[in-house]
Amino acid sequence: MRNFDSAKLKVNDKQGNPIEIGAVVVWHVQDTAQAVFDVESYLDYVSVQSETALRHLANSYAYDHGEEHEITLRSGVDDVSHSLKDELKARLSKAGVTVDEARLTHLAYAPEIAGVMLRRQQAEAVIAARQKIVHGAVSMVEMALRELQEKHIVEFSGDGKSALVSNLLIVLCSESEAQPVISAGASAG
Repeated sequence: MRNFDSAKLKVNDKQGNPIEIGAVVVWHVQDTAQAVFDVESYLDYVSVQSETALRHLANSYAYDHGEEHEITLRSGVDDVSHSLKDELKARLSKAGVTVDEARLTHLAYAPEIAGVMLRRQQAEAVIAARQKIVHGAVSMVEMALRELQEKHIVEFSGDGKSALVSNLLIVLCSESEAQPVISAGASAG
């Protein structure tokens, strides 16, 4: 058994983003006659075909943001490794070589876009967190209104209900501490 450890290749993913990718391929010669006579040098053949398959793999998957339920290089490690192994088996069988294992060893955005992509990931995380906060706040406001009405604690006019909903959402979604304002009623006049 032998290992082929590819260099870090700079290629574009399915969406055209420049990425760096590397892999290790564990292989052995299955048919020595085919390995010696069907290709000029089976060692060079393994090297060239492995890098070609790795480039093709990178072009076939998005790095990390594919369509809904789409396998990506980053999230579908097992599926991606299986695809790489299958493609290598097909390519290398012509030289009497069998692939025992293939897996990614390096995956990163290319340095020139890494900072931008990190900011994009951070922005997406903030948006996802905000969505959860808003969903939770709306559920809490709904529950508060229902309980206040069921227990007949307060009767709401249209404007009063709107004001309560607005105030509760501000308190629940705000990043800073709430500052209560107490209404003392109408002033004498």
